[in-house]
Amino acid sequence: MEIYLVRHTSVDIPAGYAYGQTDVPLRPSFEDEAEAVKKNLSGHTFDKVWSSPLTRCTRLATYCGYPDAEKEDRIKEISFGEWEMKSWDELSSDPRSEAWFNDWINVPAPSGESLQDQYNRVSHFLNEIRESGLQKVCIFAHGGVLTCARVYAGEYDLKEAFKNVPSYGTVIRLELD
Repeated sequence: MEIYLVRHTSVDIPAGYAYGQTDVPLRPSFEDEAEAVKKNLSGHTFDKVWSSPLTRCTRLATYCGYPDAEKEDRIKEISFGEWEMKSWDELSSDPRSEAWFNDWINVPAPSGESLQDQYNRVSHFLNEIRESGLQKVCIFAHGGVLTCARVYAGEYDLKEAFKNVPSYGTVIRLELD
């Protein structure tokens, strides 16, 4: 089975913020970035297309010709809970952040998720796709989701996730048995 994973285009917020599941706007360069993604997907036909329900993904899916992509909550970005839209500098002064910074794989953000939580939900979704009998699918999602999918495919360990977050607008092809 082939899975094409597409990361949304760049977001219009200052660098250094934990935006996770917040529905943030896209940069004015969206059309140029989206056109490059569309070209990377041209010539492909998919059995099914999914999108995170967050606007930064649905807008790209629509631009690329998939306005009816099925929205799927399990492929949302990691939830930073109470830390959504706070700067990393601000978080470092939160007394609860020490445990998270020491073990972000297993320790969830307050009222949010750990990376392991996100990996588990993405893995459950990918397991369902593998069992579906579909041969070629496309998923419009987020950096954390693409990273978790690559861990699922055996490309690297979860502890290497933050070193392997793909750039905005990246298209990754995975082959799963």
